[in-house]
Amino acid sequence: MSEVKKIATRESYGNALVELGKEHEDLVVLDADLAAATKTGMFKKVFPERHIDCGIAECNMIGIAAGLSTAGKVPFASSFAMFAAGRAFEQVRNSVGYPHLNVKIGATHAGISVGEDGATHQCNEDIALMRTIPGMVVINPSDDVEARAAVKAAYEYQGPVYLRFGRLAVPVINDRPDYKFEIGKGVTLREGKDVAIIATGLCVNSALEAAEKLAADGIEAKVVNIHTIKPLDEELVVAAAKECGKVVTVEEHSVIGGLGSAVCDVLCEKAPTPVLKIGVQDVFGESGPAVKLLEKYKLDGQGVRDIIREFRPLRYNCGIHVRNTVARAAHQFRAVAQQDEAVRIPVGVVRRRKMRADIAQSSRAEQRVHYGMRQYVRIGVSVQAEAEWDVHAAQNQPASLCEAVHVVACADPHMYPAFHT
Repeated sequence: MSEVKKIATRESYGNALVELGKEHEDLVVLDADLAAATKTGMFKKVFPERHIDCGIAECNMIGIAAGLSTAGKVPFASSFAMFAAGRAFEQVRNSVGYPHLNVKIGATHAGISVGEDGATHQCNEDIALMRTIPGMVVINPSDDVEARAAVKAAYEYQGPVYLRFGRLAVPVINDRPDYKFEIGKGVTLREGKDVAIIATGLCVNSALEAAEKLAADGIEAKVVNIHTIKPLDEELVVAAAKECGKVVTVEEHSVIGGLGSAVCDVLCEKAPTPVLKIGVQDVFGESGPAVKLLEKYKLDGQGVRDIIREFRPLRYNCGIHVRNTVARAAHQFRAVAQQDEAVRIPVGVVRRRKMRADIAQSSRAEQRVHYGMRQYVRIGVSVQAEAEWDVHAAQNQPASLCEAVHVVACADPHMYPAFHT
């Protein structure tokens, strides 16, 4: 078996700048005393007259880039993500975003894969920061092929662009003849019907690895690569959610404000769907080998697989809208219940007799059972679920003054057709 080719996307950034520099004399590159690390030193070696080292002064670098753009140049301002998006945020917002100038920001060393440099340099907030700037395009490529294409697309795009690159060498997954990069358009890498895994950056490879492992467990996962987080490919996200019934987002970034938040923003408005966000869970990073950190934070293929296997989006609180509650449960059953065993879905709380009557009108396959002073509604109760139901009844669950509604469904559509219409 041949060894998988791995290249860090920061290397791709440096190579792409050299290639573009040969074609476009208006391209200039700025750096903040990190040319060796960001790989813009490659460009400096070939075009020293078009490379400006601004020193350890990232805020000034962004201001210089803004000025150059007004003089007809296409500047790529480069630094670590922590400094480009963090330290210089005000200048990016006010000097680049507000006047909507044609400045490109190449941010390397993003995420926890920075490794031994530790929490101070592991920027897990940059996507969130850049998403909030009006008109800012945010791109997070998954491999060498995509990173090179992203740099070229950024040059051709008229307006501010934030490009996110990594330090860790990652597998090349897009080296195929039909690959096409387009800003704002995601790419479906694998088809599946049980769950949609929407990933970005180096986590796209983790998503593909997880999908392979899930397939061995009988779970068919759809994998979508979202290289452009803003503008998001809303059409693709909504279609994947409707097709699979549940969505998992995977990103080497905080779960607050990144890809997961962008996906939730769209789905809550256009196609409400259970979403699980895998990423950095509201904590700072730590020093350590990059690969080990990805494993610890469950961002490798095995970690993503393990989390998805436990994802059971079967709980809803629909308030007093009991008919909607039952309909929602039925929809979730059709979307999720692929197992042979019964699926029990707690879907809400009933406080009034009228609501219980509404339930009776909402489903053809329902039974009523009295246990003491509490009344339970069973909908589509399977033989397999009887034992489980009796256990809950014996324990007088739930321990509440309210009557609880339990929807119990079986995967056999011939037994309970009400859930399969």
